[in-house]
Amino acid sequence: MDESSEPPTTEPQAPELPNYILEPLDKQSPDRLDAIATYATKLAAWKRAERERMADQKQEEESISEAQQNELEERDISTDPANYDDVPAGGAYITIKETKPGYHYFYWQWRDGDSWKNEYIAPVNANQES
Repeated sequence: MDESSEPPTTEPQAPELPNYILEPLDKQSPDRLDAIATYATKLAAWKRAERERMADQKQEEESISEAQQNELEERDISTDPANYDDVPAGGAYITIKETKPGYHYFYWQWRDGDSWKNEYIAPVNANQES
């Protein structure tokens, strides 16, 4: 019999979670805990997939057009994430942000865990370049 199939002899150490989650779990039967574990696993998978769907949707809505990408390349501004130090090779896309009224800039944007990161590329208006 391997270690994983042997019945546990000590109570497992609880993860770092708030008491309002842990205390009710301690009061549940083994069958109900199995049901909770199954549901929690499925819910976590769905939330990860939903986060990816939302990130893909945001990228589709905010990515620059092919014409804008060509304009950057004509200005000798790289549209290859490999040419930027902190921009990941996968999942990054170019978007336009308005930092203050009338000032539009190209930025790389990508998801990093639960947050979004971005890196400046250039002004949209070539006349604003220094």
